[in-house]
Amino acid sequence: MSIFIFIIGILLFISLVIIHELGHFWVARRNGVVAEEFGIFFPPALYKRKTKKGWIFSINLLPLGGFVKLKGEHDSDTEPGSFGAATLWVKSKIMAAGVFFNLITALVLFIILAWLGLPQLVGGQFNVTHGSHISRQEVLVTSVLPNSPAASIGISSENQIEAIGLAGALKPINTISDMQKLTQHFAGQQVVVKYKNSGQEYQKEVRLLSAAVVKASSNTSSPKGYFGVTLTSLALRQYSWWAAPVEAVGLTLQITKLTFVGLGHALVGLGQIVAGLVTGNTHARQHGQAVASAQVAGPVGIFVILKDGSLLGYKYMLFIIAIISLTLAIMNILPLPALDGGRLWLTLITRGFGKQLSAKVEETINATGMAILLVLIVLITLVDVHRFF
Repeated sequence: MSIFIFIIGILLFISLVIIHELGHFWVARRNGVVAEEFGIFFPPALYKRKTKKGWIFSINLLPLGGFVKLKGEHDSDTEPGSFGAATLWVKSKIMAAGVFFNLITALVLFIILAWLGLPQLVGGQFNVTHGSHISRQEVLVTSVLPNSPAASIGISSENQIEAIGLAGALKPINTISDMQKLTQHFAGQQVVVKYKNSGQEYQKEVRLLSAAVVKASSNTSSPKGYFGVTLTSLALRQYSWWAAPVEAVGLTLQITKLTFVGLGHALVGLGQIVAGLVTGNTHARQHGQAVASAQVAGPVGIFVILKDGSLLGYKYMLFIIAIISLTLAIMNILPLPALDGGRLWLTLITRGFGKQLSAKVEETINATGMAILLVLIVLITLVDVHRFF
């Protein structure tokens, strides 16, 4: 089941790119700008087909995004039907459309999840208390001590502990406190543990460590637990029809704020890396690298996040996809060259000064931005490989 959810997650992630570019495509055509090509991923092309309406649909090799090629994309182009000939208002709508579509996608997913059961994964997560209730709680294993009772029956990280007790009288585990109380109560006894691994349920017998053994190890460098695991608690909260949209908006604002805080930390880390390189301060450079890399994830990181999310169920996968969609909206509205926000803000600023960029200058800025973006993607990918593998 988890493999199926993972595949769906990958397809949904790709669909976020399509939704983003569909925003540009749809708004351009609605406002009289000719769209020449709709591309999924970046060239070189793997597949191309000209549609009956005259525009080209392509699937490309490099999975780094997507694109819509418009007629006369330079701000200085004047031919009818070209992007350059459109009004400033139309250009702004086209460039911001992808951001808007990703934002709406995130909001819709949050609303749907609020009705079905919204994962509580964000620290201090925004919640509408009236009109909501905890519909499900899960206790997951985060790590297993070597040679522990848990390890002896094949428990591993990300397994869900469902129940524990004597044969024929299992008691459900809804919180970490439940697990702590029950393992202490059955200390030294032969118990049955019911757990779920990759969607498959198991029931196995094991003898818990005695209270004397646990107490004797408490002051050593390797303290033991009755069962020998560390746990995390996950919960799903359901909202009424009226509370779900409020929850979606509040959560969107909270995650947006956290994203900007993370970007701030990444910039501080980047500054420390530069300062460390200039001054030869190895500690400052390494600390900056750790701070900056902790705030970002590239294609490899997203792959790992989706894989881990698939083990938790489809609601957690949809939650991750919603956050990625919101993050795409935020990143694409920032004034970063080669991205939508960079082009939008560049156009607004130059028009504010009553000037217009030449085709050559515009191409130079966008090409430079794209080169920097590709270098960053390569560096982030290397960091992700080191972090996750």
